[in-house]
Amino acid sequence: MRTLLVEDDEMIGSSLRHALEGAGWSVDWVRDGALAQSAFADGGYTCVLLDLGLPKQDGTEVLRRARERGDTTPVVVLTARDGLEDRIQGLDLGADDYLLKPFEFRELLARMRAVIRRRDGAAHSVIGGAGLQLDLTTREVLRNGTREALTAREFALLHALLERPGAILSREQLENRIYGWGEEVTSNAVDVLIHGMRRKLGPDAIRNVRGLGWRVAAAA
Repeated sequence: MRTLLVEDDEMIGSSLRHALEGAGWSVDWVRDGALAQSAFADGGYTCVLLDLGLPKQDGTEVLRRARERGDTTPVVVLTARDGLEDRIQGLDLGADDYLLKPFEFRELLARMRAVIRRRDGAAHSVIGGAGLQLDLTTREVLRNGTREALTAREFALLHALLERPGAILSREQLENRIYGWGEEVTSNAVDVLIHGMRRKLGPDAIRNVRGLGWRVAAAA
């Protein structure tokens, strides 16, 4: 899955990017509020990690503008501002969670999973229908009662489809969810991923709509 990391501290940002990539995330890292505003508006993110004390534009302003234009991407605020009023302001502006620095990386991952579940309307870590489900904690797919391990990009692709069962997602939409900035994307990258998924899950798990894209079946 793809996340936008907004952090101006080089050491913290570098460490977080490395850890997130090790956990299977594609990470776009920006270091000031103006770049964050632009990247946020471009969209395609599963989750945004947002520092508040940023150069050029404060993180609260980045968040306010995103919510005003109707962007519902889950946002976890990461900040050293520990005052009650700061926390209240961040949550009232539309943050989904608030984590004070320093924090444990495992807790950050758990909070990211939690805000994604809430956005997907799921009370637990499994999304999807009875025949095809995705476990957000173990990163496994459940197909008719059988668990199957997924690569990071297979997980990101299936998560994007299961967020909107029945909806057709184009090649560009899927690429935006799977790949971060600077990653080379070949013209048939999505086709290769889906071919591999069909071998694991069966030919009817992900359906092609000729000329438009791919979809999974809508929940019954």
